[in-house]
This record gives sequence, C-alpha cells and structure tokens, in this order.
Amino acid sequence: MKKSAVLFSALIAVGCAAAPQLATPPSTVPEISAAPAQWVQLGPDGAAEIRAVVENAAQGCPQFQAKDGRRIVLSPRAPADVKFALLCSAPLPPDANIPGLPAVTPQPQRIVVLGDTGCRLLNQSIQNCNNPRDWPFPNVTAAAARLKPDLVIHVGDYQYRESPCPPGNQGCAGTPYGDNWSAWKADLFAPAAPLLAAAPWIFVRGNHEECDRSGPGYLRLLGPLAWSPSCVPHLAPYRVPLGDFSLQVMDDSDASDTDVDAAKLPEYQADLAATAAPSRVPVWLAMHRPIWAALGLVANIPAGGNAQIIAASQKTMIGKPVALMLAGHIHTFEVLNYSRRGVDGIPPPQIVAGNGGDALVSAPANLRSTIFQGNSGVSVKDGLSVGGFGFLLLTRNPSGWTIDLYDSGGVAEGQCLFTAASDRLDCPKLPRG
Repeated sequence: MKKSAVLFSALIAVGCAAAPQLATPPSTVPEISAAPAQWVQLGPDGAAEIRAVVENAAQGCPQFQAKDGRRIVLSPRAPADVKFALLCSAPLPPDANIPGLPAVTPQPQRIVVLGDTGCRLLNQSIQNCNNPRDWPFPNVTAAAARLKPDLVIHVGDYQYRESPCPPGNQGCAGTPYGDNWSAWKADLFAPAAPLLAAAPWIFVRGNHEECDRSGPGYLRLLGPLAWSPSCVPHLAPYRVPLGDFSLQVMDDSDASDTDVDAAKLPEYQADLAATAAPSRVPVWLAMHRPIWAALGLVANIPAGGNAQIIAASQKTMIGKPVALMLAGHIHTFEVLNYSRRGVDGIPPPQIVAGNGGDALVSAPANLRSTIFQGNSGVSVKDGLSVGGFGFLLLTRNPSGWTIDLYDSGGVAEGQCLFTAASDRLDCPKLPRG
C-alpha cells in the first residue's frame, strides 16, 4: 500500500407495508395504545409511513385514531424473531391528524439535521454510554425537540453497540449489544423518543448499517423498502419531495473511504448520474459518507475524501439540480465550499453533521485547500470545522436557509447562511480557522 493510502487509512480508522385498514370494528383489533417505539418516516416519493414496535407480539399490531374518528390499524411489517420484536406499519393518510404522532408538513420550515449518534462499544474502543457528558445523544434529541422542527434528517450511523461492555466498566454496565432490538432501542429509539414524537424523520443509511454490522436491523426497522429477510447491500437512490426542494437520499454505506472496488464503480456511477435527473426544484443530496470532506492532517495539510466515489466521479460528476450536500461519518461539524479545475462540474457546498453522540474526532479548523484522494480535481475553496457534540437546525428565511449550530444542550454556537442562488455556504457567525 502506498504511504498516502496508509495515512488515509489511519485517519479513517480514527474517524470513522400493507395498506391501512379504516373503520375496523374494535373487537377485531387491539385497543389504541402507545407502542414502546412509534414514529413517522418519509420514504421514496415522499410516502409517509407509521411504524411501531410491539415487544409482546401476542398483542398484535396497534391502531391509531385520527381526530376525525378514522381508525388506522397497522399491519405486520416484520415478524418477531429471536433478535427482534414485532414491527408494524401502515401508510399515513396525508389528511390524517393523529394524536401522539407528528404531522407531515409538505413544505418544512424548520429541519433538524444530525448524525453518528450511537454509543461506541467495539473491542477496546469504549464510550461511557451511561454518562451524558460522554454520550450526550439523549440530551441532543431533547434539545432538538424543544425547537419544534417540521422534519428530522438523520445522516446515518445509529447503532454502535457492537461488543459487550468490559466487566467492571460502570460507564457502560448493563448495556445490550449486537444487531438486535434491545441494542437498537438503547442506542436510538429510547433516547430519541422526544424527537421521534416531534417530527417525521428521513433515515439515511450509514456504514454501521452495512450488512455485516447492523444492516439487517436497519433494513427491518428503518429501511425505505418492503422488508425482506435478506440483507440488501446497496439501495438505489430515491427522492423525497419537500415543497420547493427535494431531498435525494443516496446509500453509500459500502463505499470504502480508502480503497476502490472496480466492481462497485458502475453502482456509484449510476448513483451519481441519478443526481442529474430532471427536477423543477433544487435538490439536496443526503448521504452518510461525504465524497469530499476533511478527515484530518496529512503532512500538516487537511486531507480526506471517499476513494470509491471519487473514482466514480471521474466519469460522472454530481448533476446540476443538486444545490447542497448533507453527510455525516466524520464525527465533527464541517462546512465546505469547493472549486475545481476547469469551469464545469463544481460540486455543490457540503455540510458534515457527524457530531450527534459518538466519540468525536478533531478536524482542522481551517479546511481551505484540503486535498482529496484520487484525481477529481476538486479542492476546498473555503471551509471550516467546529468541534464538540451537537446538531443543526435549518430554518427557512426569505432568501434561503439559516443554519444554526447547537451544542448538545441546545445552546446556539453560531450560524451559517445558504442560498441556492449563491451556490455556497457562508458562516459569518462561526469561528474561522
């Protein structure tokens, strides 16, 4: 392996339904009651779906009653087994107002963005899951819920509890681990309950949701397609219309940061080509692994980038409808504006929001002139990173979007501005390196 690849590898190692039944006689369905976890998620073409976990499968799937008297009875999405509880689902009618469930806002005004939220338990890398200062995700979700968002976008990596807590370690004592309902509940559903109740979510797949990690759990609980016992290694891109813009969700969970698998190049070339599909409104591209972002320093120069997708971009660059990119994976907050050799194909600006709870990394404060793997000709015109746990709130304003960075307790730390007309992110109220 070349010396540069070794350095990049070291950086990576550190960073990184059935239709609803209406007006069903009460005698044939369970009583209306809250499930241990229930939420609304948006999927391809903006389809809204209610999902609920039932820990006692004998109770059957729950039902909900809208304010106009309609009953919506959920059907099994995935049966209970030795690892997972019963999962139920039903499409959410667009005009249904259901107590206990968040309403879908066709054109959201306030959007929370967060990612990389689970508590790390992997061999010798142990986070204190029981200490909110070390794993603040419960505080993050409570603070974000208080801001009353219309939508939550999670950019991936939900379940980090992969190995048992070491004996005698009180920081993680009693925690479950592995790809099962108990661990998913501990890492996502229990701490995120306030935010799941506050707004619908869009769930991006992360590298922790690869098939050899928690992919089966992700596809069962959060996946956008009908559940199958087989783990699908890669999902095709899809768009979620959100009024005057659309969100394109791209699954890059299996795109290696440091190596190029020639067999996967057509897959990612097709994904990038899909970004150029015609759109009457601007498109935001949400993925987990950022294509061009800084992981750390190589020879005192900011460096990073995803080798697999950069190689795919040699043939297919991101299409013009895309005005903004959202990602996680790097456990910090970054804002990047790009330049590129030549006059065409400059990537849209990038936000990295990977500071939602998992162990943090330190990226250089000033990201200008960051170098990337491969030969895409892309460089950072200007950019910055801000350390610490937290999340983002994007608020619509008359000319675009205001992006507020909050710490884990909900204290505002600074602000950026985004307007599609300017093709860049400006952060006059954030510290600059």
